[in-house]
Amino acid sequence: MIPRPISGAARIIPALDSGDAARAQSLAETLAPHCGVLKVGLELFTSAGPGIVSAMARHRPVFLDLKLHDIPNTVASAVKSLKGRPCSLLTLHAAGGPEMIARAREAADIALPDCQLLSVTVLTSMDQAQLNAIGVQRTPEEQVRLLGRMAIQAGSHGLVCSPLELPVLRADLGPGPALVTPGIRYPDAAGDDQNRVMTPAQAAAAGASFIVVGRPILKDKDPAGKTLSIRREIGEAK
Repeated sequence: MIPRPISGAARIIPALDSGDAARAQSLAETLAPHCGVLKVGLELFTSAGPGIVSAMARHRPVFLDLKLHDIPNTVASAVKSLKGRPCSLLTLHAAGGPEMIARAREAADIALPDCQLLSVTVLTSMDQAQLNAIGVQRTPEEQVRLLGRMAIQAGSHGLVCSPLELPVLRADLGPGPALVTPGIRYPDAAGDDQNRVMTPAQAAAAGASFIVVGRPILKDKDPAGKTLSIRREIGEAK
């Protein structure tokens, strides 16, 4: 199991969000010296197949970001089907409810004993209008806090949230649960689908356990250099 990073540990998780397995492999080799974990998302997993997890784990521990969300029995079975896959972090949607999370935890304790389950609270692409459109009248922060408390009580090891909710979740839950934050953008980012964002330095200062960075790294002409630059930005490298 990956320990939650503390000051000085490699908190940056590059998101290998590509449907091109060869490019993802090349990026993994390039970025591995500069990060602690590599993220395999739904696009890469579905295009390359489950074997991509083992391939990436040769370079660094794998964050398997599948955001599982189904009836409890199906999610538990999906977790069991990952037995033998070297994933160290695995996501599921908190909106699946406490029984789904509890069943997933039971399955993971047997099939993936070295893996931490992370419950996704509210996607960073969602704002107030999008929550209202699906019938949620609470603010994003209120919804994140509600789902976060429920998920931890149900057995999740940690949460995925936007950086904006890090302070209130730490206040609610204390130092124990891992808080993983995507939604990392710079002020000059334009034409993006992310709504609740911060810079890497802001997310680190707010208390993120891990900081997931996708497009700012992948779209840079020097992905390794950009990763190292971000680590310098949050005080991890010189």
